[in-house]
Amino acid sequence: MRIIGGDHKGFRFQPPKNIPARPTTDFAKEGLFNIINNQFYFDEVSFLDLFAGTGSISYEMFSRGCRNITSVELSSKMIKFIKEVSDQLKISDHQILQDDVFNFLKHTSKSYDIIFAGPPYPLENIDDLPDAVMESGVLNKNGWYILETSPRHDYRDHPKLHRLKNYGQTHFWIFSHEANEEQ
Repeated sequence: MRIIGGDHKGFRFQPPKNIPARPTTDFAKEGLFNIINNQFYFDEVSFLDLFAGTGSISYEMFSRGCRNITSVELSSKMIKFIKEVSDQLKISDHQILQDDVFNFLKHTSKSYDIIFAGPPYPLENIDDLPDAVMESGVLNKNGWYILETSPRHDYRDHPKLHRLKNYGQTHFWIFSHEANEEQ
């Protein structure tokens, strides 16, 4: 795997074998970061990576200038890996938390400008995520919550859906407090 843009473009990292994660493809990441780049200044945002997996999206944010990064992941194996790569990249203020995402959302007092969730596609309660995030108070007023899913999920009728972008079999559902501006 590698970072595809920013100051650390080309940096390679090798996750452990048989990981409990499904990394976002480079093609989908490129599309996603083009969208984010047109909306936010990376060095001014706070970022929350839910179901962080390999930490790939967090590293991309850091490479582009974001310094306020929180990664939440349940797997201890992946937490250890994220910490190792974060140390290699010298992400000094990277908050890395081992927790269940739904538990984290209930108990955190922080809020963020960009929230990304790349849950395991077979997660049974994946369809609860949009409401859980939007109702938790973790998303700042002008922020975006981005949920990555397979094509089998459909949130077109969600009242907080702002935009949908798909890249092959990867769908990015972008939710905001100012919903339904474009889809």
